[in-house]
Amino acid sequence: MATGIVKWFSATKGYGFIKPDDGEADVFVHIRSVEKAGYTSLAEGARISFERKMRVSRDRERGFQGIVSRDFRRS
Repeated sequence: MATGIVKWFSATKGYGFIKPDDGEADVFVHIRSVEKAGYTSLAEGARISFERKMRVSRDRERGFQGIVSRDFRRS
């Protein structure tokens, strides 16, 4: 399980980005992942736990998507 800080998130747009603690590239996060974890939004600067999952679109890798953990930790 990875950890990081919410760089920004827009519930209106339905997505945002997480800055991982390990220094890797920012990770896209979709509103569906947030809702599956039982939340309606992510606060900018919040520390969270997440899993990385490769995003595939039209049979091409598009980078990682963050899957928010149910053990979501608020800072």
